Amino acid sequence: MGHDIQLKRIYAEPEADDGSRVLVDRLWPRGKRRETLALSDWYRDASPSNGLRRDWHQAKISHGVFTRRYRWEMADAKDCLLPLMRLARRGRLTLLSAARDLEQSHLPILREALLEALAKEDREADGTAPSSPPCYAASMATEPAAGQRPDS
Repeated sequence: MGHDIQLKRIYAEPEADDGSRVLVDRLWPRGKRRETLALSDWYRDASPSNGLRRDWHQAKISHGVFTRRYRWEMADAKDCLLPLMRLARRGRLTLLSAARDLEQSHLPILREALLEALAKEDREADGTAPSSPPCYAASMATEPAAGQRPDS
């Protein structure tokens, strides 16, 4: 199932077809009042940590390092994506940030992680993902080496 997750700057005007609008920055955007943003939520738990965000903005780390460390942070906080996944399942989800260049921000990484988590959950729900050790046996089986008996 395809999920509709779009990215926008918080400074862009809200649109009727935005669906759930969630600000995913650690810091509140300058000069914005909450009532003018039409937010569904301000969810900081899925945004990069302050230290990681600071290192990225001060150019102490490359985009590749930022991406890896951000994914590790999300993996360490196993349930941080769940609220966003629930919103994505209800319809369009608009992730918002104050970043000037959205494509070089954390939002594309977050969207990709959300889509991967939703796809994994879908596979588990439809029964196509292995769910127990006996199920993994078929995927772990290998052909016997040349000259080796199959039962050895």
